[in-house]
Amino acid sequence: MKGTTVRQNRVRSRSVALLAAAMVAVVLTGCATGPSATGPSAASDSQANFPVIISGALGDAVIPAKPKRVVTIGWGAADTVISLGTIPVGMEAATWGGDKDQYFPWTRAAIEAKGDALPTTFNVYPEIDVEKILSLTPDLILAPQSGLTAEQFATLSKIAPTVAYPKEAWRTSWTDEISIIGKALGQSARAAGLTTSIKATIAKAAAAHPQFADVSFAYVYSAEPGQLSLYQAGDPRVDLLSGLGLALDPTVAAVPLTKGSFSSTVGLERADLLKNVDVLFTWFNDAANEKSIEAQPLFAQIPAFKRGSYVASVDNQLGMASSMITPLSVPWALDKYIPMITKAVEKVGK
Repeated sequence: MKGTTVRQNRVRSRSVALLAAAMVAVVLTGCATGPSATGPSAASDSQANFPVIISGALGDAVIPAKPKRVVTIGWGAADTVISLGTIPVGMEAATWGGDKDQYFPWTRAAIEAKGDALPTTFNVYPEIDVEKILSLTPDLILAPQSGLTAEQFATLSKIAPTVAYPKEAWRTSWTDEISIIGKALGQSARAAGLTTSIKATIAKAAAAHPQFADVSFAYVYSAEPGQLSLYQAGDPRVDLLSGLGLALDPTVAAVPLTKGSFSSTVGLERADLLKNVDVLFTWFNDAANEKSIEAQPLFAQIPAFKRGSYVASVDNQLGMASSMITPLSVPWALDKYIPMITKAVEKVGK
């Protein structure tokens, strides 16, 4: 899984001809139309909301008019754009957790339910496919929860206004991401409604499972031998579980964050930090990866693992759905996640 650390991926050198073409594309997009969904809220949007200026860690995005051809990069942006009534013309390929066509299942279902064509996908690893994005003639590029570098931001900004993260790469909260996207699309009020709806969905699930209340948990990453990282508050994996009523173990919560992430990297030799955890959560790339990690003596002695109050996912789609909080991913994740959590909580104290 591509995780919480800042990606330092180089963009291939841009030629003078490419940058010139990019500037032409910006002009042309003013006349372009893209596949967008409409509804009461979308129809009520007014050009009076524009121009919009969004400041970020890498620079400002000046959006002159309501975007019609949106491209998304990073985690969660496409889901929010779709939920606000616009189908992106292009989106980052779901290379981990996606279907055979590299779309997340919840994202694909939402687009197909609207009867729209699926967006073009493009790769961002090991480098961003700038030519593919350029060919889409976007009038807005959204990457508020991503690992864009300054070089990548500068290149993309020559194609269209580009919205990056407000402070640090991969450290934008889910609520801020929705708010930023809503502002960029001129739909701040509707975006606020999405946030309220997500919170209500999670709260309803928590109310339906009062046995989750105050059960302590830790969500760890240990996909390589000897490795142990602890996800902390602010990471969607932790925030989703906290919203369901579980409580992040205080010993785990006290471990300082590793710079540039929502996790604390400590190494498996500090597995003792997990001794009082009621339920342990983690993910693996596949069953072979799970078997090799769980066979390590230091991992095997973790109390929650030994008693079976343990939620380990080898389902990459569930792993991604529970790693982001969006209007589309949350309902999809909860359907699969709740039964797994319920089973683990039943074993606490046994």
